[in-house]
Amino acid sequence: MAVRLRVILPHCVLILFSVIFLFPFMWLVMTSLKTPEEILKFPPSILPETFQWSNYKAAFEAIPFTRYMMNTFLICIINIIGQLFAAPLVAYSISRIPWKGRKIIFTIVVATMILPAQVQMIPQYIIFTKLGWVNTIMPLTIGAFFGAPFFIFLLRQFLLGVPMELSEAAKIDGASEIRIYLKIILPILKPALATVVLFSFVWSYVDFMGPLIYLNDSVKWTITVGLQSFQQDHGAQWEKLMAASTIMAIPMILIYFFGQKYFMKSGSALTGFK
Repeated sequence: MAVRLRVILPHCVLILFSVIFLFPFMWLVMTSLKTPEEILKFPPSILPETFQWSNYKAAFEAIPFTRYMMNTFLICIINIIGQLFAAPLVAYSISRIPWKGRKIIFTIVVATMILPAQVQMIPQYIIFTKLGWVNTIMPLTIGAFFGAPFFIFLLRQFLLGVPMELSEAAKIDGASEIRIYLKIILPILKPALATVVLFSFVWSYVDFMGPLIYLNDSVKWTITVGLQSFQQDHGAQWEKLMAASTIMAIPMILIYFFGQKYFMKSGSALTGFK
């Protein structure tokens, strides 16, 4: 009985917390399928009397939803490519190649993480204005090709768990530093790189302030700015807004489910040995 209780109790607790965390999303979906009268009814009901699937069609017709999603995905893809190119290179050079000053550089890189985004807004805007990049996606993507400090830190910590003997054995066989990086290190980094993809996608996908500041033309807006504009133009049409928000949440849910096994693996430092 005691053994059974030790097994059942943790599962009950996990199920309870799962319900608590899933409830807001369930409420979002159910609200998107209600009529305006049902949404404002008190006391509120969880399930709609009749599922209003037409709310989704109305949401697509109210705003250029497809265009906003395409703009958002374009920025996400460019940022992911930039991070996958830059962050592993920087992390590899700091963690695996001995050179003078690398600890100082790493300290500076990590220290930039404590700078509030609000402090950087005005200087960045002035720089991008002088470069003529305002109303383009360049301010939203160029930083990815220099590597985000968090990703550099994450990958560097991951690489510290990889034995140096792997690189030394490859050098004895005549492999260059680039070949070691491409053929040995990158395959070992796959779980951590999947985490980089996941976080980079989510950060770019939900970014509101960046597109709001730099994208003046509505044709170039992302989905976050588009939804905010919809709310301002159409008032409290909650059923349409919730329908659009539900569709917006689907890509993040999918990428989490497909990438969660790599996300969990990246928490431990793999050694490269099976």
